[in-house]
Amino acid sequence: MNLQFILGNFALILFVLMVITGIVWCLDVFHFARQRRAAADAALAAFDARNAKLSAEGIKVDSTSRQSIEAAILRQPTWIEYSGSFFPVIALVFILRSFLYEPFKIPSGSMVPTLVIGDLILVNKFTYGIRLPVLNQKIIDVNDPQRGDVMVFKYPDDMSQDYIKRVVGIPGDKIIYENKRLTVNGQELKYTALPEFLDDESPVYHKQYTEDLTGVQHRILNDDGKAVYNLDQVKNFPNREGCTYTVDKFTCIVPPGNYFMMGDNRDNSSDSRYWGFVPNKNIVGKAFFVWMNLGSLGRIGSIH
Repeated sequence: MNLQFILGNFALILFVLMVITGIVWCLDVFHFARQRRAAADAALAAFDARNAKLSAEGIKVDSTSRQSIEAAILRQPTWIEYSGSFFPVIALVFILRSFLYEPFKIPSGSMVPTLVIGDLILVNKFTYGIRLPVLNQKIIDVNDPQRGDVMVFKYPDDMSQDYIKRVVGIPGDKIIYENKRLTVNGQELKYTALPEFLDDESPVYHKQYTEDLTGVQHRILNDDGKAVYNLDQVKNFPNREGCTYTVDKFTCIVPPGNYFMMGDNRDNSSDSRYWGFVPNKNIVGKAFFVWMNLGSLGRIGSIH
């Protein structure tokens, strides 16, 4: 496990912080607090004995200082106080983002027009099964990814990076991409032309279509000036023997336990055409909601 992986894995950092603060919290509850209580009881007993002696001698005593003595001894050291305060917060955040919902920020334009740079999204962590935090090992099956899902996953070539693409092929599917049109298991997808899309990042106009991905309709973009793919950028990925590439077409059969992913911005996306399939073990969750975009509040809403 290298340093880059650790720094890029927020879940691991959060887990380590939770363990450290949790250990301090437990030590305080079951050991240090008892020591302070015993010390306070001893000090109070000595204080009471001294006051009793003074009272017997007719000297007036100040009983209010008794509370100050107790409070001073029982007060937590600063390092324990802060650790104890942070532990429940860190634990709650860790549980929520590990098993329920995790926030992500869209860093690139590969999923335009569905998702744009700056979108802050929520990812459902349990819809594809319950996984152990950090290890990302599935322990409970729930649902499998379906064609059309927008999915977050660990990039196969660098597990410290999170990628987001659309599921185009599930295990056993035969995917053909020819002349920038998809065919899934022999069924040619239907495309409906839409008004051209202006990319604010470029800015250039793109051809825009509604793609019916075996029942799931969503928008895609195409650039007439770009090829179906750049063969020079295709890597020697696992199970590549199940794919064939020609000048304007490629065909892939998705192996068991893997998924074929593509960006909706088809000619500006690094996806399964180039680096291969996404194994089930790499799945993070299903993107389902844009909860904020500081540059465009109108972006807030469900992901389709």
